[in-house]
Amino acid sequence: MTTLAVTGHMDLTDETVPLVRAALRELLTEHSDDLTGVSCIAAGSDSLFAEEVSAIGGRLIAVIPSEDYRAAKVKPEHQAVFDHLVAAATEVVTLPHATANRSAYEAANAELLRRADRLVAVWDGTRPSGKGGGTADTVGQARQAGLPVDVVWPVGAARRG
Repeated sequence: MTTLAVTGHMDLTDETVPLVRAALRELLTEHSDDLTGVSCIAAGSDSLFAEEVSAIGGRLIAVIPSEDYRAAKVKPEHQAVFDHLVAAATEVVTLPHATANRSAYEAANAELLRRADRLVAVWDGTRPSGKGGGTADTVGQARQAGLPVDVVWPVGAARRG
């Protein structure tokens, strides 16, 4: 069994989504025998990963950072995808944080890394923002822990803004 966790950018451009989806499908197919994917199911990279894990028949574990995460952080345009993926998950872990904040996100990232054999990072290589809990921070923690990291950033990929 292989357990892959995901971290990645939420702000992918519309043109980047199919590029990332195809790259994730290719990577996940390499691990498709007895695959478990672990994701926080945030908009963007996390959900694309979770959808692709499900599409190839893998097991999905959803790690929800806080008790209020859906109500406080899941935007209306992402709610249907979020709810579908939570329902599709074989396990849903809601961390014991009342509110979605930096502490909750850092705990969620730690839980992802604790469960993973490898980390898949949909990451453009930018340095940590200094806020904590972001993609670059999670990649750094994984590498520091000796966890293999597969960076996915296809040619032509871009972030909004």
